[in-house]
Amino acid sequence: MAQPLTNGDHAGGGGATTESPRLPNSNAAYTVREQPLGTTRHVRIVGVGAGASGLNLLRTLRLNLDNYEAVLYEKNADVGGTWLENRYPGCRCDVPSHSYQFSWRQKRDWTNFFSGAEEIGEYLREVCDGEGMRESVKTLHQVVEARWSEKDGQWELVVKNLETGEEFSDYATFLVDGTGILNNWKWPDVEGLDDFQGTLIHTARWPKDFDHTGKTIAVIGNGSSGIQVLPELQRGAEKLYNIFRTPTWVLPPRIQAWKVMGQAGRILSEIEMDAKENFSAETIEKFQLDPEFYREFVRKVEVEVNNAFPVVLTQSPVQAFARAKVTEYMTLMLGGNPELCKILIPDFPLGCRRMTPGHGYLQALTQPNVEVRRSEIKRFVPEGIELESGEVLKVDAIVCATGFNTSFSPRFPIIGRDGNLQDRWKKETPKAYMSCAVDGVPNYFMFFGPNAPIGHGSVFTLSEHIAKYMTSVIKKCQAEGVKAAAPSRGAVADYAEHIAAFMPRTAWAAAGGRSWFKDGRADGPVTALHPGSRIHFFHMLERFRGEDWEWEYAGAGGAGAGNRFAYLGNGFSTRELDPEGDSTWYLNEGAVVR
Repeated sequence: MAQPLTNGDHAGGGGATTESPRLPNSNAAYTVREQPLGTTRHVRIVGVGAGASGLNLLRTLRLNLDNYEAVLYEKNADVGGTWLENRYPGCRCDVPSHSYQFSWRQKRDWTNFFSGAEEIGEYLREVCDGEGMRESVKTLHQVVEARWSEKDGQWELVVKNLETGEEFSDYATFLVDGTGILNNWKWPDVEGLDDFQGTLIHTARWPKDFDHTGKTIAVIGNGSSGIQVLPELQRGAEKLYNIFRTPTWVLPPRIQAWKVMGQAGRILSEIEMDAKENFSAETIEKFQLDPEFYREFVRKVEVEVNNAFPVVLTQSPVQAFARAKVTEYMTLMLGGNPELCKILIPDFPLGCRRMTPGHGYLQALTQPNVEVRRSEIKRFVPEGIELESGEVLKVDAIVCATGFNTSFSPRFPIIGRDGNLQDRWKKETPKAYMSCAVDGVPNYFMFFGPNAPIGHGSVFTLSEHIAKYMTSVIKKCQAEGVKAAAPSRGAVADYAEHIAAFMPRTAWAAAGGRSWFKDGRADGPVTALHPGSRIHFFHMLERFRGEDWEWEYAGAGGAGAGNRFAYLGNGFSTRELDPEGDSTWYLNEGAVVR
């Protein structure tokens, strides 16, 4: 029987003494970590924002990690994010209610096919309380600075208590930004904003006591907020002006289209709704008492949401067909008025700007108390608005449905290895790795960063996939001795190159339409949307590509510092040492791929 070689033998014979070869990158101080494989180090995870993404993060961490602590800092007085802040008349989601919910906490008593802001806000509060998340959420607390410490491998945070005004320090092993893209509202960029002497309102900061009855009002903007608020104000206003620079595509009710052409046609025919798309009491009762029917309805609606992507491909026959149908619908709703049709129906591709169902918007524009102005605004004046033409519109109130800052520049300084990310993204086009991580910014993740599928459908299910992806990276770092992890500069550059090459295929990149997809510009790179369908995004996140990341390893207590295999430990596994574990898990069906 062959004997193993020792340091006193060598394969050539002769009995010469040899030393074990020294491996490159070997660490003379390396010692075995006296812990079993599978041991996780304690980490502190700080999330910023307690909207849908933040709440979903808490649940995902609970399901997948141990030996951690987590806190969400929320600047508002309650959870809900966008749906706590936006409460203007007519505010509702333009994604169907039964898609706009967590897959793990479905609601069977939605009152409307497209839920209103208050109902969605209440749903998020119920999720927070029902899942016992309140103890992890600190409301009225705002992160004002985050600075990466290379030495400690953690984020040093400055947090402000908005009740007391006091600032204090905190730290995070991992920082997760869930502040979102559509909550940093902005006034229109016009001269004389403070000169107007009437009531100035932004839709994202709607005053509860504002009564529009009998007033002359100007609504600036025709995006989602403008389309929703205008019909509500038209009823009761003495006079109403709608001022905008660029027309927008206004979609017909989706239920009608899906009944005729979609896969949900049959089951939608079994749903009872009124003219405002409120579910009947009988339908809500059926959702609650018939789980199979409810499950089928939810799945069919989800299929329809997922199937929308071909519409935005400019060379797709679906684009041409849909554009013709929407043009026909808008013409009908405008009563065939040639002047309004010329002003309001776009000449750019369908989807260049966000497509919004506009219940009552077009019809409201035909009413005798409404006038449309497609114009730049020169300035605000004490009595109202001066247009580019010199015309002055005298109004009692100005409602700015002018959207949000969609530059992706963080809300607070995030100072990584390359300086402040705010400064970096002001100088260059924002780029991220799969929308959720940034090169040069270790142990940092974000929900819906640059080129996320924010316009592709429900953010609830999107956030579930993103949270699972982030958590898989955190878990790897916990279990494998990773001190710092960030995507490589090359991977981010390659991903951005793919995005730039793909986007010309889409209506999103088409010139002529100002859009928040392009940070409010008519031309320029598409920074807000994913280069593919919603399913494409889900599929992309299924496998974590470790080869795209840079890893910095740290041993435990100095042992094995820098050695990527220090986590292998003392030769035992937590799977065999856990008295309640299954040490023969590999015999379970499907445990081993054969």
